[in-house]
Amino acid sequence: MSLDLFAPRLAALSDQGRERAPELEVGALSARRTAGWLRSGALTFACALGRGGISYAKREGDGATPAGTFRLLHVYYRPDRVGRPRTALPVSPLPAAGWCDDPGHARYNRMVPLPFGASHECLWRDDPLYDIVVVLDCNLFPAVRGKGSAIFFHLARPGYTPTEGCVALARRDMESVLARCRPGSAMRIG
Repeated sequence: MSLDLFAPRLAALSDQGRERAPELEVGALSARRTAGWLRSGALTFACALGRGGISYAKREGDGATPAGTFRLLHVYYRPDRVGRPRTALPVSPLPAAGWCDDPGHARYNRMVPLPFGASHECLWRDDPLYDIVVVLDCNLFPAVRGKGSAIFFHLARPGYTPTEGCVALARRDMESVLARCRPGSAMRIG
């Protein structure tokens, strides 16, 4: 199932209740720029950030987590590994698809069917990082070539090792955060 199919619905949902929806705040710990915190109301969790820290000038392949405010658009989950997350956000089983990261391709920063000839990331991973994955509206509408792709909110590796530019939480923390989110919820990074 392509994210493009959800675009009109997501755009409408994201505008509804934007002021009332919970906002997530993300920042880096001063000691390690790849280690961070995520605050949701009164709750604060450890999170992993990109290997390039937080950047105000995100570029494709720099490994940085982009600074800015991004709506949480859609939650995907691996039904063969986890149950459907409890959240008011739109939720679907994760398709066996990819995500185009080729800035020169017309489908740049979009979900794509597999097999796919251009450079892409496979969404069904051997590790559990995308067992629950949330698409953020980072560089999507429109996708500006070279400004970064596949910026997700997903599950963290043990030890919160750096991501390639995403924000990652432990599974139980992700489930807690998603239970509080609804259409219009956004993540403020930086």
